Amino acid sequence: MSLSLVIPCNNEEESINLLYLEIISALGEYQDMELLFVDDGSRDSTLKEIIRLTEEDSRVKYLSFSRNFGKEAAMLAGMRYSTGDYVCILDSDLQHPPGMIPDMIKALDEGYEIAASRRTDRSGEAKVKSIFSKCFYTAINKLSDIKIEQGAQDFRVMKRKVVESIISMPEYYRFSKGIFTWVGFQTKWFEHENADRIAGKSKWNIFKLFKYAIDGIVSFSVVPLRVALIIGILVSLFGFIYLIMTLITFFTHGADGTGYATLLCAILLVGGTVLLCLGILGEYLARLYIEVKRRPNYIINESNVTIYKQE
Repeated sequence: MSLSLVIPCNNEEESINLLYLEIISALGEYQDMELLFVDDGSRDSTLKEIIRLTEEDSRVKYLSFSRNFGKEAAMLAGMRYSTGDYVCILDSDLQHPPGMIPDMIKALDEGYEIAASRRTDRSGEAKVKSIFSKCFYTAINKLSDIKIEQGAQDFRVMKRKVVESIISMPEYYRFSKGIFTWVGFQTKWFEHENADRIAGKSKWNIFKLFKYAIDGIVSFSVVPLRVALIIGILVSLFGFIYLIMTLITFFTHGADGTGYATLLCAILLVGGTVLLCLGILGEYLARLYIEVKRRPNYIINESNVTIYKQE
């Protein structure tokens, strides 16, 4: 079976050659193989390093975006332009060990459609990120119909039919961890310990992780909309009960001249609830607004593969 390695890159000039050597060391016997680097608008010499590799090895291919479109877009482009019967996605920072790929390929030869990796620990990461990650997996598994494995990664090898089903999904806001689970297929999991970056700095900070988590929840769950509805019903019910109690007090004890604190609390409660519900609704409407524009997920600036028109 032919093999395509899809490798998203963003400002990874120090890692490209090291990754290439690791891949050749692990998969050197695979002649029917392509290494498809996707340069996601790097501002350093990442593209130059990739082009240098293309001159040394004809199996190296590349796509270069006109600007940074994000890892999700890079993975999508790589899968679209890959040609292998088996397609592997791995990061360029060597946190996804190439040495695992031969065993993952064997799993597909045995009949599995997907061989995926998951981390058994998050050593070396900030405690805040680890806690945030655990909370996210717990939340999305409770709020959506899909069940994402704790510690699941984008690092995986897939058969062509799986890749075709993934790229057939037309949404602009893509949450690949959810998409990988949603399409189904028989998956074998490979566990490994967390590996440090070989060079450079992580592109993921707390703000980007939070945004990514919101994208994932909104993409695969309508529960927040239902929560907003339930909150609205409860607040309305509370307001109705309070009105009845106020009327009863008025007819039994007469008018009460005080109550400014109560009124202020009620206004803040109702106002805050309304703004919360509007914010949740706004998240879904914003995504609908972007989706109906049908803008491309990425724009390719240059490449050494045949570029075809996207639908």
